[in-house]
Amino acid sequence: MLEWLKRAPREQPTLELGERNLPVVIRRLPQARRMTLRLAPDGSEVRLSIPRWGSQAEALAFARSRADWLAGLLAALPQSRSLLPGEQIAFRGEQFTLLHEPRAPRRPLRDGAALRLGGPAEGMPTRLRRWLEAEARALLAEDLAHYCARAEVPAPRLALTSAQRRWGSCSGRGIIRINWRLIMAPDAVRRSVVAHEVAHLVHFDHSPRFHALLGELFEGDIAGANSWLKRHGRGLYAPFG
Repeated sequence: MLEWLKRAPREQPTLELGERNLPVVIRRLPQARRMTLRLAPDGSEVRLSIPRWGSQAEALAFARSRADWLAGLLAALPQSRSLLPGEQIAFRGEQFTLLHEPRAPRRPLRDGAALRLGGPAEGMPTRLRRWLEAEARALLAEDLAHYCARAEVPAPRLALTSAQRRWGSCSGRGIIRINWRLIMAPDAVRRSVVAHEVAHLVHFDHSPRFHALLGELFEGDIAGANSWLKRHGRGLYAPFG
């Protein structure tokens, strides 16, 4: 049974959803015209964006009214798990079984449908994540160079992120940031995010001109890639929390 919003004096408001008590983070945005509510991708907090003139009391009441919906999202989140030999992990959209061979090289090695890792078993998650990040950096750099050449713009600096709100971003200074977890998604999904951010180098908005350019840059199905992220994106956080 859900218990409703509780707020202690001078403390951050919280919302109890089942057995979880989540902080409610409220942001006032000058450009906002209405309240928007979302759950953090990792389920750590409830996020409310409200107009500058919005009332915090109204915002909290809005969160309380959507508690059932938030509880459903929270229950659907993938649970973090330990990466042990015999378990599977996604790499470029395919599932690989983790095999531990203490005397093998510590760097993961693809062998058919397996990933072989050497070294101590307790260090497997750390070594695996470092390998995935290195693979992501290499492939994303290739993707970035490819789409910048198509857009006829210089390739900017690439940075990897662990952002929980965006898969990619393009700063006003031209730095493109991409979530390294996309290395676990199918290639077309990863590349669609890079193409999206490259299009922002030309059109720093989501105008019709931006979408027209994105359609020219990306050789795949944008709608299909976006749909995949909506359905499976949260699952990319599960192996490492």
